[in-house]
Amino acid sequence: MTRRGARLIAGAAAVVALAVLAALSLAHARKSASPAGSTAGGVSLTPGPRLVARSTAPGSDGRLVSVPAGTPGGRRAVSSRSCARVYAAGGTGVCLRLDRGLTTYRLAVLDARLHTVREIPLVGVPNRARVSPSGRMAAWTVFVTGDSYNGGQFSTRAGILDTRTQELVPSLEEWAVTVAGKRYRAADRNFWGVTFAPDDRHFYATMSTGGHRYLVRGDMATHRMRTLRDNVECPSLSPDGTRIAFKHARDGDPAHGWRLSVLDLATGRVTPLAETRSVDDQAAWTDLHTVAYSVPRGRARADVWAVPDDGTGTPRVLIPDAESPAALGTTAPAAQ
Repeated sequence: MTRRGARLIAGAAAVVALAVLAALSLAHARKSASPAGSTAGGVSLTPGPRLVARSTAPGSDGRLVSVPAGTPGGRRAVSSRSCARVYAAGGTGVCLRLDRGLTTYRLAVLDARLHTVREIPLVGVPNRARVSPSGRMAAWTVFVTGDSYNGGQFSTRAGILDTRTQELVPSLEEWAVTVAGKRYRAADRNFWGVTFAPDDRHFYATMSTGGHRYLVRGDMATHRMRTLRDNVECPSLSPDGTRIAFKHARDGDPAHGWRLSVLDLATGRVTPLAETRSVDDQAAWTDLHTVAYSVPRGRARADVWAVPDDGTGTPRVLIPDAESPAALGTTAPAAQ
């Protein structure tokens, strides 16, 4: 089989997988959807030594849960809030959820008590979510279909909300981008996997175009982005802002799966992590030296695993029957 043929098959498989993901997400969200304004059931987003995640356990599937940090398999608190994807930091949460009784999604910005403070309609299936360390900036990624430049296959849209000023960036595709120092205007640009710097101004994300997946650095003040490195997907900035955990396609081809690694921003050194399974997730830092991520188990369940950031150790289960993890106790330097 030719390389082009393999990529076409991989693309078709990805579309099928997206359809399955959407169907499963809709079914599970409907099964466990919670009414607006429901109580948190003991789960709080107040900063502290806890992890929050989305449950995949029978009976609480889709619900937001929290567990003590450093206690694998520890007793979990289960809220009545349901999300397809979740993240929290600095007392702010984002919950990408299904509209009740519909087949559309919306983003809910949550306060520390899980009360909704703003909602934004989403056009597409939820895929990624992030909040800046201070809790001010929120970002999301969704899968969409029908873009003419993509041959009818799925593409991605990434948006950002400043919860302080209420500035909304519906899609990063409207921003100026430079590649190798030159303005880049290709129509096939897709963005996903936003992660914020501690200053609430800069962020990193993935841009896909022309068969490449670039790490880009964005500036909220100028609405501009520039590429930094090729073959970087789903970046996650460390709490001290010095390293990025990311996944990259093996042999540069997503059909071969992904490998988790850490990039040192100062030196450019890349360290492959001890997790050798293919991980299709945006990792999360639980502290300065530990990276967490979810690995599916069967069709509808998953577990959150963790490894050290220096390539040593072995993967360990951090939260069984969960996905979409976020640490509420990570610290970051003050904004500059």
